[in-house]
Amino acid sequence: MKFWKSFLKGIGRNIILLGFVSLLTDLSSQMIFPLIPLFLTSLGAGASVVGIVEGAAETTASFLRVVSGYFSDRFKKRKLFIFIGYATSTITKPLFALANTRPLVLIFRVIERIGKGVREAPRDALVAESTDPHYLGKSFGLQRAMDGMWSVLGAIIALIVFPIFWYTKTFMFATLPWVLALIAILFVKEAKKYKVESQKSVKSDELTWWPSTLRPDRLGLIEAVRLLPRNLNLFIATATVFTLGNFGYAFLLLKSKAVWLTDYNAIVFYVLFYGVCTLCSIPAGILADKRWKKRILQIWYGLFIPLSLGLIFVQSALGVFIFFALYGVFFALIDGTQRAVVAELSPKEEKATALGVFHTAIGVVALPAGFLMWSLRDTRGPSSTFLYASIIGVIAFVMLIFTKGKNQK
Repeated sequence: MKFWKSFLKGIGRNIILLGFVSLLTDLSSQMIFPLIPLFLTSLGAGASVVGIVEGAAETTASFLRVVSGYFSDRFKKRKLFIFIGYATSTITKPLFALANTRPLVLIFRVIERIGKGVREAPRDALVAESTDPHYLGKSFGLQRAMDGMWSVLGAIIALIVFPIFWYTKTFMFATLPWVLALIAILFVKEAKKYKVESQKSVKSDELTWWPSTLRPDRLGLIEAVRLLPRNLNLFIATATVFTLGNFGYAFLLLKSKAVWLTDYNAIVFYVLFYGVCTLCSIPAGILADKRWKKRILQIWYGLFIPLSLGLIFVQSALGVFIFFALYGVFFALIDGTQRAVVAELSPKEEKATALGVFHTAIGVVALPAGFLMWSLRDTRGPSSTFLYASIIGVIAFVMLIFTKGKNQK
């Protein structure tokens, strides 16, 4: 009991409920998303069509994140946008079962991602507002842990039920966790209401070059984005540049194949990555709270460079195993900490807008970054991808040096 009381210190009831929603959502999503490319190919689609579907879906979600964050700030509502976002995604699950053409799959996939784009920034803003500022890292770490906890399990369930139910019934079966997630959202409460503060009551580092004639609640979307603090924009730019070189676990899976591991071994390593990431997310958040968050990011941005270079030379199954585990630790530390830093550096009245800009920026560049890295792999070989990633890591590391953080207790 004492352990749990200490662990939950600074974490509001909303954090647990939203984590439970994420848990149910990932359980459902991982039962469906691995099947969509297979479903498309069963309808006669080629690799290019699969790429178009996934690219269109992710791009749509990326642009919506900043829009939903902006309107969430304007209306001072988080729960409404979160519910609409999850509900939009939920209705597509049974619709996939009815899709019998490639255009319908594209439409339903885009609608599903629209839901993600609507809910993500308001959800992260509510997490930040429901948490003691000194425990932001732990809260976002808990969110990421509960996200990852059921991702692998959802994929495993899909492997079990798919041979029995096939596509249509599997899609219908996966709807149930989403419905439960919507019910859980009903118990989420808005964070304590805050008043629109005057220019004089806002700290100078939160409203850099903010015109005195403008009130935060009357800004248009473009103005709200343009008037975010310079330091916050620099950090978002740094995280965006880093995303250009963050190769992801897909390249690690291919590396495992390159050292003559079987598909089964590759899946085991995939489970290892998610398992390590899940286990490390909460400790990583606690560490970020105890130390300067910028310092933690500097360390891990710096370690990303030898991690990338090491993958050029590793030629054994044991070596790949170690790198999968290290990347799991790395991802756990980076993902939640970056969100916590954005929440920490953003003005109180523009928190969802700032988080929306952050999610949109890294989401938009993820597509061209992925295309570039895959092109490098195809034309120059696998080693060129990891060399490119290390160079980008150096650039992001240098940019982070010029970003001002806030000291934590």
